[in-house]
Amino acid sequence: MESLETLVGQVNSIVWGVPMLILIGATGVFLMAGLLFMPLRKLFHAFGLLLVPSRLGEGDIAPRKALATAMAATVGTGNIAGVATAIFLGGPGALFYMWVIALIGMATKYAEAVAAVSFREVDHRGMHVGGPMYYLRDGVGEKFPALGKVLAVAFALFASIAAFGIGNGVQSNSVAQALDSSFGVDPLVTGIIMMVIVGAVLIGGIKRIADVAGALVPLMILLYVGTALVVLAINYAAIPEAFGLIFQYAFEPVAAAGGFAGATVAAAIRFGVARGVFSNEAGLGSAAIAHAAAQTDNPVRQGHIAMLGTFIDTIIVCTMTGLVIITSGMWLSGETGAALTSSGFAATLSAGDEIVAIALAVFAFTTVLGWSYYGERSVQYLFGENAIWPYRVVWVLAIPVGAVFDLGLIWLIADTLNAMMALPNLIGLLILGPFVFRKTREYWDSKSSTAAPAE
Repeated sequence: MESLETLVGQVNSIVWGVPMLILIGATGVFLMAGLLFMPLRKLFHAFGLLLVPSRLGEGDIAPRKALATAMAATVGTGNIAGVATAIFLGGPGALFYMWVIALIGMATKYAEAVAAVSFREVDHRGMHVGGPMYYLRDGVGEKFPALGKVLAVAFALFASIAAFGIGNGVQSNSVAQALDSSFGVDPLVTGIIMMVIVGAVLIGGIKRIADVAGALVPLMILLYVGTALVVLAINYAAIPEAFGLIFQYAFEPVAAAGGFAGATVAAAIRFGVARGVFSNEAGLGSAAIAHAAAQTDNPVRQGHIAMLGTFIDTIIVCTMTGLVIITSGMWLSGETGAALTSSGFAATLSAGDEIVAIALAVFAFTTVLGWSYYGERSVQYLFGENAIWPYRVVWVLAIPVGAVFDLGLIWLIADTLNAMMALPNLIGLLILGPFVFRKTREYWDSKSSTAAPAE
């Protein structure tokens, strides 16, 4: 078992190495340039679509609930433990590179959603299904039929397996550990309770998942960010210095101090980019599966809403976590992961540990719901609709198993498969880039002609 873990670890370091991070970044830059920086220029328009939704089209769930479902899968351990790990390994400058990859990733997430809605289809149950496997098969396949089919099957296969790790076992384990350390709840009890609740939600399919995500995700983001703002208000005098450290150490190495071992600029870039991608999932293609179910009559409109997920996840939520850790001074403590984030909150608020534990538990729970849908759709693509219910049963039964076992190897396998999900998706986005650019021009040209005064 130890040799297997070593082997998987070596593969993981390769697939999540510098070439993959460069590919993710380069794809985002290509899409952002081709879109003429539209995701940044039209950010307020996107929020307007979210807050004041326009007419709905065909689909299964409201556009904002599609965003909530996608964010249920992204806002999780990456926002709490991932940010802390990035700062522990790369210093405060890592947060800068999380921002960079998130802003670039907005174009990637936008393109994924545009392609997903454009190439979605209706299954025999009347449900709208889509995502990378469909736009790889039909979009890429239009130009390169054999390549499109191979990329689609590869994505669906890797996603269906990776979901059990990154979206199930790791998440239930995170909830169990957080509730055990903060409230003394037995991990098995946590696992069983989660199993029952998740099972009850999954019976209702995407509509119930979207309803639960639509209620829980915004509420928990507001509570978590609100608590972070309270901490920052108390530590307001340290905020200018915190930003100074972020920008300073983005471009120069950090010397060892206290419990901090020091970090190079290369480490800040590597871990900032890696943890940023882990948190917002731009490039993985997973969120596109949720957006494909949105009730919309225009793929570009849903693309605008989809790109907000990356902005909210990293630019807002991850930034709050990072600033709490840095302004509290706990980034020098030598702690890492969720423990470092808890220490940052607890250094200012007496209930900091409990607040982080509750946030982590809810975020991880919603991640289980979101990834269950991703895995289900991937299995449906591979084996048909008859595979859905067996997959749901196995998914629910895996939750208490993940809650009580050491998941070191499972985590490595899932993380490795995540990278292997990203590879076919990124290849597809590079090929479909011109299609996305054309769709975007048509959308904005139509809006310009509608807004123009009559002759």
